[in-house]
Amino acid sequence: MKVSSFMPAVTQMIYDMGLQDDLQGVTFECPAEALQEKQVAVRYKLEGKTLTSEEINIIFSETKAAGETLYYVDEAVLETISPDIIFTQDVCDVCQIDTACVAASAYKLPKIPELISITPNSLNDVFDNALTIAKAMNNEAVGLKYVEGLKQRIYNIVDKQRALKIQSKSVALLEWIDPIFNCGHWIPHQIGYAGGIDLLSHPSGDSIVIPFDKIVKYNPEVIVIAPCGYTTARTLQDMHFLEKHPEWENLRAVKNKQVYIADFDMFTQSSAGTLVNGIECLAAMIHPEHFEAPQHLASKFCNYNALKSYK
Repeated sequence: MKVSSFMPAVTQMIYDMGLQDDLQGVTFECPAEALQEKQVAVRYKLEGKTLTSEEINIIFSETKAAGETLYYVDEAVLETISPDIIFTQDVCDVCQIDTACVAASAYKLPKIPELISITPNSLNDVFDNALTIAKAMNNEAVGLKYVEGLKQRIYNIVDKQRALKIQSKSVALLEWIDPIFNCGHWIPHQIGYAGGIDLLSHPSGDSIVIPFDKIVKYNPEVIVIAPCGYTTARTLQDMHFLEKHPEWENLRAVKNKQVYIADFDMFTQSSAGTLVNGIECLAAMIHPEHFEAPQHLASKFCNYNALKSYK
């Protein structure tokens, strides 16, 4: 079987489950290991360009409004691969190539592949997606074991909160800074499992632009900033967009030194393993007095207030 994954989250889960031998084609933003080993069949028109958060948002908004896309299939590479299955997505046509774009190229192939859209809305959907992938690749048992292990890690966090009678804290997780986007889809569920509640979020739905005034009125105990596609280092460059607001330093999270910056893949990349990593890290961010992130995840987030030496 020859498989192509045009969704980084799917590629990550294929590697997590040890099924990568059948994987032939990937997208340009898939995990580094896949980019070294597999053929890149999906490209991005803005590759290599350095843009601000605002510039990226404007370009994507204008492109979408024009009915165009910034992603394209390298049809010569795809024909060389000649896949049996292509995993696509329809969660967000802004962040990644969607099924319609892939189909336009795939249906030109001499052998038309099966297109499987992986389109989760909730955390449970993500776990179901892992099983869908494993079953499509004739390894359902591997998928079941993978999901079972991940759910046990979540149960461990929830059980500790119950045993210690830990009260939930108010949280605001931001998916973008300029403009400010709240969090949606599965992220509110991650926050819930980690011992928080985000009243600005949109569970199982799209993230949306929110005014800074809403954050001021909500005044959360914890703020987590994880812009889609950004590492912690990249986000640090854009923090001035939040700090420019006069009310920023008066927020509870800032005063209590509970502002965190985190790598995007633990939240906006819907691979089951990275989302569970995100839950473990969120527990350490929301309740640092009770939880500590696993050592191998310690570099995935940082306390911004400590970096800035807020007093």
